[in-house]
Amino acid sequence: MIIKSTEFVKSAVKPSQYPEDNLPEIAFAGRSKVGKSSLINTLINRKNLVKTSSTPGRTQLINFFKVNNQFSFVDLPGYGYAKVPAAIRKKWGPMIESYLSTRQSLNGVVLIMDLRRQPQDAEIDFINWLKQFNIASILVLTKIDKLSKTKQLKQHQMIAKGLGVELADLILFSAKTRKGKDAVWNAIKKVMAL
Repeated sequence: MIIKSTEFVKSAVKPSQYPEDNLPEIAFAGRSKVGKSSLINTLINRKNLVKTSSTPGRTQLINFFKVNNQFSFVDLPGYGYAKVPAAIRKKWGPMIESYLSTRQSLNGVVLIMDLRRQPQDAEIDFINWLKQFNIASILVLTKIDKLSKTKQLKQHQMIAKGLGVELADLILFSAKTRKGKDAVWNAIKKVMAL
């Protein structure tokens, strides 16, 4: 995919604040610290359009980015062990669920998981929830450069088994080496019929 332009559109908490242009959207979801911002920045060839942070839970709003004036990337707050006040963390679930269940222009969700971690109930529930609402999912395993090839394969197989999916359903990705970037783009283009 050739990226000609990318711009931040706005942040939102509720449907009345979402952009009205109704471009096709791909949302990015995942646990805190799985490399969500790094994946988006790598896909759009930008260093820090989407802010990366060493502090878990930095993304606390739904952030919309317009790409090539053709479609939008939507960065959802990370879930899990984010070190943010419990009151804010409590709001994330309904905020994310409201976006996913009501957004007509949503074409699919990229669910990002750290290859080094075994998926937990949250990931399995999330995948099942997307299936229930007929929302296409693209499953990406990040941080593959942190493991040897042997450990990558072992983890890849264990995660596929844990999620009940085929190995080919999980895209291996590294923001550092950019491995998997084309595979993620191909999956996005397929979901959006580009």
